[in-house]
This record gives sequence, C-alpha cells and structure tokens, in this order.
Amino acid sequence: MNKSDNLKIALELIWWIFTALIVWLVLRPIYKAMYVWPFETWNVVFIVTLITLTRYIFLLKHTFIATRQVLKIVLLLLMFPLCFILIDHLNEFLTHIEERTWEPFVGHLPTEQQPAIQEYIWGEMLFFSVGSIIATPVFAGRMMLSIWRQRNRGTV
Repeated sequence: MNKSDNLKIALELIWWIFTALIVWLVLRPIYKAMYVWPFETWNVVFIVTLITLTRYIFLLKHTFIATRQVLKIVLLLLMFPLCFILIDHLNEFLTHIEERTWEPFVGHLPTEQQPAIQEYIWGEMLFFSVGSIIATPVFAGRMMLSIWRQRNRGTV
C-alpha cells in the first residue's frame, strides 16, 4: 500500500472512533435513565448512518471509496432499500410511543424527571432518524455524480 492509502485508512479509523464517541455521548443519558430501551439498536443505526453518510457526501475525495467505481455503484443501489428500512423503523418508534405512551420506559423515574428524558429521547430520535433518511438519497445522488465525474472527467 502506498502512503496515500495508509492515510485514508487512518482517517477512516479516526472517523469511526469519533462516530463511536458521538453514539456513546448521545445514548449516555438514555442509559442512565432507562432500564430497557428497545430502540437502542436502531438508535445507534440512525446515528451511525447520519454521521457516516454525511461525511461521505462532503469528504468523498478523502475516502478509500473515492476511486472504486464498483463499490460506489453497489453503495448507490443499497441506498434505496436502506432509506425504506430507516423509514419503517422510525415509523415503528413513532407508532410504539403513540400507542403505548412513554409509561413503560420512564414510569420508574420520578415524575419531575420524566418530561426531560421524554423530550430528549424524542428529539434525538427524530433528529438522527430524519437526518439519516434524508442523507440516504442525497448520498445516492453524490455517488451517481462521482461515478459520472470519474468516468467522464477523471475526478471524484
């Protein structure tokens, strides 16, 4: 491997560490307040998806996928089902809260703490889920643009 590839891999590793830190910081208040959080996995998926796709949208030329056409085509095609999966799980969260309320999650907390944690969870779930849902078609467009540019202009 050449020096450029090593730097791109190191940068990717730094970004994944940064993403893990963000996930931990966002979910920490929920872990402190809840006994059970059934949407934990999808919460993590929303956060990781938003950060990673946003990073690739704006910093594509500094990543290891910048010149790999086949990988970009595969990622482009995967964005369509991913978008619908993310929408489905956001809908699952919203339906669960609407039908069962917050009581099973925050009922064990003192009454004065319940609104704060409910607001926090609601806000962060909507922010990261809607952000990741918006990022998927934008990322697909960025992949299409990058594929076209590399084929016709030789750039990323």
